[in-house]
Amino acid sequence: MARVDAAAAATGQDSFGLMLRAGEAVAAAALRLYPQAMRYVVLCGPGNNGGDGYVCAEALARSGTAIAVFHCGDPSRLSGDAAVARAAYSGVSQDIANYLPADGDVVIDALFGAGLARDVPSEVAEVIHRVSSARIAVIAVDLPSGLDGATGQVRGAAFRAARTVTFMARKPGHVLLPGRDLCGEVEVFDIGIPWRQVAAEAGPLCVNGAALWHDRHRALDAADHKYRRGHLTVFSGPDIATGAARLSAMAGLKAGAGLVTMASPAAALAANGVHLTAIMLARLDTADDVEAYLQDPRRQNFVLGPGFGDPERACDFALRLGHAGRCLVLDADGITAFRERRDRLAAAFDGKATRLVVTPHEGEFARLFPEIAKDATAGKPDKALAAASALGGVVVYKGADTVIAAPDGRAAIEEHAPPTLATAGSGDVLAGIIGALMTQGLPAFEAACAGVHLHGQAALRAGRGLTAEDLARAVLPL
Repeated sequence: MARVDAAAAATGQDSFGLMLRAGEAVAAAALRLYPQAMRYVVLCGPGNNGGDGYVCAEALARSGTAIAVFHCGDPSRLSGDAAVARAAYSGVSQDIANYLPADGDVVIDALFGAGLARDVPSEVAEVIHRVSSARIAVIAVDLPSGLDGATGQVRGAAFRAARTVTFMARKPGHVLLPGRDLCGEVEVFDIGIPWRQVAAEAGPLCVNGAALWHDRHRALDAADHKYRRGHLTVFSGPDIATGAARLSAMAGLKAGAGLVTMASPAAALAANGVHLTAIMLARLDTADDVEAYLQDPRRQNFVLGPGFGDPERACDFALRLGHAGRCLVLDADGITAFRERRDRLAAAFDGKATRLVVTPHEGEFARLFPEIAKDATAGKPDKALAAASALGGVVVYKGADTVIAAPDGRAAIEEHAPPTLATAGSGDVLAGIIGALMTQGLPAFEAACAGVHLHGQAALRAGRGLTAEDLARAVLPL
């Protein structure tokens, strides 16, 4: 956004005019949302976010409301548009350390915006604590102060806003956790910068949604048959650990695969057979069995890992699938099997088309990408993109703010998955959904994005108290 602002100024737009529109939009939001406020308290920072605050304060003063303004840093050192805004403010301001919350206050937080990249000063942290303890409503300008706009992480301390007013577009910190929870409801206000200038600086990071896969999804056709809809194979674990793979297989069938086969070791055939009806069953014990199974060219898409156990067999099977040109969703034990041998996985699935999707949670991500996981300065999208580049496959970095990243630099953040997904077996269901979408012809990145979306929607349908079995039953196709 700093580059967008600079581009707007370079093309002749009045940068102070943009600040006026931003500050007055915040004032309008405050009057609309909290008309009962006894006093609006505007906290102004040492940069352009503070300039927005001074504009907001002047607009509120003109409306006849009671206001108080507190500054962070020396306001005489302000420069540029922020200094102009400060000079245009007709009232006085006090040092922020003097602010003591009072009943009836509404705080307008214009201290630090999305560009914050350091911990907030101690005096700001103290005010944040006071406001939080007093349960004073906060309206944040751009982003709650203390949040890193690139990562959504807290820099020492951060306000919890009831409403955030940002400009032109949301930032990653509005969507990633814990930022998403601290922003409250986010209102995006167009301050008049031409959208082409915003789009020119926008990276490939976006919010997950149907626009990402809609044009690549093939709708059902009257001439379709089960093989045209795709054949998904899910590898089963041993006889005492078959449930996870069955969850993946059922989810794959519900998500629209034409047929699903459970590839089971001999010892688990009886356990799987007694539970399976629409899902077919095949015996695959050894690498030779896998090679024979791959002689059928219709068997193109696989899920490996849920409940699989045996890391050596998992590694062997996955590499054979890769060298045979097949597509694979690698989850759970399959991911762990490639700890310290990720390069072999990347080499097996190397090629023009992306054929590999891995779906790690936090711990599995650290096992497969230890050098990336330990970078405390990188946000979740940056880590996911680095991992996808290193692997040459799509990475679904799971969590309450799941990030889907492709090796070509595209990334999406899922923001609608409910917390009920934090249950055993949920990830197994997700792997099956993604596998099914790949069988239907969606490319790996689009299949992963759509799969994460369908997974969240199924959880919303299943409601509170869901189990993984409920989740698999609630899956619907695209």
